[in-house]
Amino acid sequence: MKGWVIPPGQDAAFVAAMERVLDVYAEPYDARRPVVCLDERPCALVGEGRGVLPMRPGAEARQDHEYVRGGLCCTFLAFEPLAAWRRAWVRPQRRRLEFAEVVRALCDEVYPEADVVRIVCDNLNTHTAAAFYERYPAAEARRLAERVEFVYTPVHGSWLNVVECEFSAMVRQCLAHRRLGQIDVLASEVGAWVEARNDEGATVAWQFTTADARIKLRGLYPSV
Repeated sequence: MKGWVIPPGQDAAFVAAMERVLDVYAEPYDARRPVVCLDERPCALVGEGRGVLPMRPGAEARQDHEYVRGGLCCTFLAFEPLAAWRRAWVRPQRRRLEFAEVVRALCDEVYPEADVVRIVCDNLNTHTAAAFYERYPAAEARRLAERVEFVYTPVHGSWLNVVECEFSAMVRQCLAHRRLGQIDVLASEVGAWVEARNDEGATVAWQFTTADARIKLRGLYPSV
């Protein structure tokens, strides 16, 4: 958390939001009220400028330094730590419309039997129930809003979202030092990584609790 700064006068708001997130993480597993960490990250599409020379006896594959820029797209990643499960969606943009579609998929395809899906996310202006009304008719938007409970990380506290750990793993294990120039190729590779992670039951053992925060981050707590 090097360089991490809380805006002046926001200590109490930060603490309140942080403790809310940490308390949710500490709850036991409840299939009727799953806790899903959700976020998105931009991904650059970078293709080969020339063909790659394949491996041959005594020589590794060789890649030319020239590359072709294909613009940016966005990868949404949902992660349920207690179930060791994740799912990804690769989209050309990350507007409210895409966010609404991802949340609808979570509610209707992944958790159709849940009473409410609790979504841990940051305070990006697309992460609100208003996105549902921009994408769907009012009745459908209201239905989704009633199925979802947003648990927001504090401003400058997105590190509290466990899905950031999964994004780090995705970059290291799937995207680093690779040239993926087409969005469908990127989606295929990310999908394969997600399937492998789910099959091995990989998860994040979150250890930081509210009690820990009151000791280790006591300087953030306003004096009463």
